[in-house]
Amino acid sequence: MDDAFTLLRQAVDLLPEDAVAENGQTVGDVREDVRRQEWEMVLGVLEEIGDAHPVSADFWELLAEAARQMMLDRSRRWCEWRGWEVQHGTIRATLSLMDGEEGGRRTAFSGDGRLRPMWDIGNRTAGGERELSIARLWVEFGPQLGPGETADVRLAPLQPGQWQHLKPGDVIFMHEAQPVAGIAEIIEVLPPRV
Repeated sequence: MDDAFTLLRQAVDLLPEDAVAENGQTVGDVREDVRRQEWEMVLGVLEEIGDAHPVSADFWELLAEAARQMMLDRSRRWCEWRGWEVQHGTIRATLSLMDGEEGGRRTAFSGDGRLRPMWDIGNRTAGGERELSIARLWVEFGPQLGPGETADVRLAPLQPGQWQHLKPGDVIFMHEAQPVAGIAEIIEVLPPRV
C-alpha cells in the first residue's frame, strides 16, 4: 500500500484541472499545497473539491486510506461515506429530533455515520403492517445532534432499493424505540454516479 502522501497525489491526478471547491480553491492550489507538503490541508481541500465536483468512488477510497494513515478518523469516515454515496446515491433530509419530554432521546449522538436508526419511510409488509428500514445517519455541518435540535443530515440505507420511492418534500420518521425519535423532510435525492 502506498503512503498517505502518495495517495493524496494520486487523488489530485484523478481530478479535472478545472475542478474547483465552493471556496474557490482549484486543483492548481492543491498541487501547490502538495509541493509545500501541507498534507492535512491537501486532504481537506480535496474533500471540499470532491463535495463540489462529481468524482469517482476511487477518488474517495484514496482519500479514506490517506486519512486512515494520517489518523484523521472523522475525515476517514466522511471519505468512506462519500464513496458509498457515489455507488448508491444520496438522500439528504432536514431532521428534527424530539426532545426527552416528547419521548425522544435524552442525549446527543455523534453525527459521523455510526448511528443506525430505524425509519418509517412508508413501506408496508405483505400483511399491511408498517415496515421499518435501517439507515446510517451523518449530520452535516456539525459533530453531533441533540434532543430538540434540527439539522440537515445524509442517510445511507442498508437496503437502498427500499428507499427509491422517496422524493423531496416527503416526510419520514426516525425510530430508536417505540415513540418517534425524529421527523425528517427529504430535501434531495440523487442517484448513484457509477
